[in-house]
Amino acid sequence: MIKLTIWNEFVHEQEHEEVRKVYPDGIHNTLAKGLADAELQIRTATLQEPEHGLSKSVLADTDVLVWWGHMAHDRVDDAIVERVHKRVMEGMGLIVLHSGHFSKIFKKLMGTGCDLKWREAGERERIWVVNPAHPIASGLPEQFVLEQEEMYGEHFDIPAPDELVFVSWFEGGNVFRSGCTFHRGQGKIFYFRPGHETHPTYYDANVLKVIGNSVRWAAPSNAATPVRGHSEPALEPISAKN
Repeated sequence: MIKLTIWNEFVHEQEHEEVRKVYPDGIHNTLAKGLADAELQIRTATLQEPEHGLSKSVLADTDVLVWWGHMAHDRVDDAIVERVHKRVMEGMGLIVLHSGHFSKIFKKLMGTGCDLKWREAGERERIWVVNPAHPIASGLPEQFVLEQEEMYGEHFDIPAPDELVFVSWFEGGNVFRSGCTFHRGQGKIFYFRPGHETHPTYYDANVLKVIGNSVRWAAPSNAATPVRGHSEPALEPISAKN
């Protein structure tokens, strides 16, 4: 059983009618419903809750955290960012969606500005699988289309991904590294581009397949925790040498 927490700032849906029409219960609840599976134990959390719904106890009980944010990055408390960062370094998986590229936690983990080109024109997006052997691409066709999405274009100011799984092409001609993996400490991170709040992207079966696959990929492996710092001989005595 993978313990999954889906975090959404939940601001657009409350302030903008056009977004509320697409996601009346919030993006977090739409994702929770779309990802529901016997392998996953799902909870949701939002910006408005105490500690943004990400208390120490919640994060300690989270294997993978999904993050969606956009217009309220600056409202996320720095202490919560540090708390999430610590858990990622300890082994919690992190899935960052769409405009979460500008979240405090993603920028902290990347160490770069994470900026990019963007355009809101409802363009067709064609997402190509460029690493078909990767577990996150399991069960997907060679490429799939979202008829309307916000454009993100290169250059995307991130470190070179450990693995590039998806590349997007947009109707206006731009391309983008839209599915990237990273390792930080013991934790695995996946950034996935689609998900503008005015489009029904998170109802798409292929998009949900990608996110579900990424949750399973990012789940902690329970490998031995590295021990660092000064170390006494543990296996064999060191013979004195003159």
